[in-house]
Amino acid sequence: MTIWRTITTGLITLIAILGVSHVSLAAPAETRQNLAKESTLEAIMQRGAIRVGFDTFKPWAMKDKKGEYIGFEIDVARKLAEDMGVKIRFVPTQWAGIIPALQTGKFDVIIGGMSVTPKRNLKVNFSIPYEFSGMSIIANSAKAKGFDSLDDFNKPEVTVIVRLGTTAHVAARNFLPKATLKVFSEESQTIQELLNGRGHALVASNPLPRTLAKEYEGKLFLPLKDDFTREPIAFAVRKSDMDFLNFLNNWIRVNFASGWLQNRYDYWFNDNEWESLIQ
Repeated sequence: MTIWRTITTGLITLIAILGVSHVSLAAPAETRQNLAKESTLEAIMQRGAIRVGFDTFKPWAMKDKKGEYIGFEIDVARKLAEDMGVKIRFVPTQWAGIIPALQTGKFDVIIGGMSVTPKRNLKVNFSIPYEFSGMSIIANSAKAKGFDSLDDFNKPEVTVIVRLGTTAHVAARNFLPKATLKVFSEESQTIQELLNGRGHALVASNPLPRTLAKEYEGKLFLPLKDDFTREPIAFAVRKSDMDFLNFLNNWIRVNFASGWLQNRYDYWFNDNEWESLIQ
C-alpha cells in the first residue's frame, strides 16, 4: 500500500505540474493575441481608414492650386493606405505639437519627413528609414555676399533663420553655435524673413534651399556646394505598438525593392515638373 500510495501521489503531482505548465504557456499566447487585437494596425483595419499626421514642408507636403495636398509624403501616405485597402485621412498639425498629437491618439502615424533623433525616439517608435535628408543653407545675396563656408555664418553678428522644432533648428545650434538664431513656427515665415533681408541665411533640409535659389535667382544663393548633414527619415508611431511597426518596416522594404520609393523621390526631389502644380 505504501508503494502504491507513493506512485498515486506522484502521478497526481505530475498532472498538476503539467496542468500549471499548460496554463503558463497558454497565458502569454493569449496575451499576445489580445495585444495584437489592440494594436493600431487592427484599429485601422476595423475603422477602414488610416489617419496621417503631417505638417507642410516643400516638397514633402504642400497644397496645390486647387487646395489639395500634394508632395512626396502625400504620395507615400496614399500608397500606404492603398496597399492596406483602407481610406486615407490627412490630419495637418503644427510641427511643434505633432509628437504630442500622435501620443494622444489624434492620428495613427506621422508621415511628415520626420528625422530620427534620440530625443524624439524617447517619445515615439520609429520605423526603418524610407528616405534620407540633408541640411543646407540658402543665403540672402545682399547680406551674405562672399560667404562660402560654415565658418562665415558662425559669428554673433550673423543672423540665421530656422523653423521651430525641426532638425534644422538642432543643426543650426550644433554647427553654428556662435550665430544669432531667429526662430519661426511656419516655413512661409522663415522664407519671407530671408527675402526681406532680416537675416543672413536660412537653414533647411533640401530640396527647399535648391528650389528657393532657382525661384529667387539673384536675390538668394547657395553658399555651400553640398549638404552639411545626412539624416534618416522614418514613420513615427506610438510606443509599444510592435505589430504596426512590423507592418510599416516590411512595407518600406517591399517598396524599396520594387523601386516605387526611389521613383517618387526622384519626381519630387530631383525634378521641378511638379512646380507648375503650385504656381
